[in-house]
Amino acid sequence: MRKKFLLDGLGCANCAAKMERSIGKLDGVKQASVNFMTTKLTIEGEQEKMPSIVQEAENIIRKIEPDVVMKKA
Repeated sequence: MRKKFLLDGLGCANCAAKMERSIGKLDGVKQASVNFMTTKLTIEGEQEKMPSIVQEAENIIRKIEPDVVMKKA
């Protein structure tokens, strides 16, 4: 299952890379990518774990860059 999100307020390429690495390590995630230029986050993972993956991804993003808002794309 693949989900796409917009990261509203993302202003740091290094932070985007940190988010991508951290989200990619979550249980059930097959692949995560953050495109800094388009501010898009794509998460590919197991369907049954997706709700918890999305919640954890929001927590990671808030921790790295508190002003970023994760919205469905």
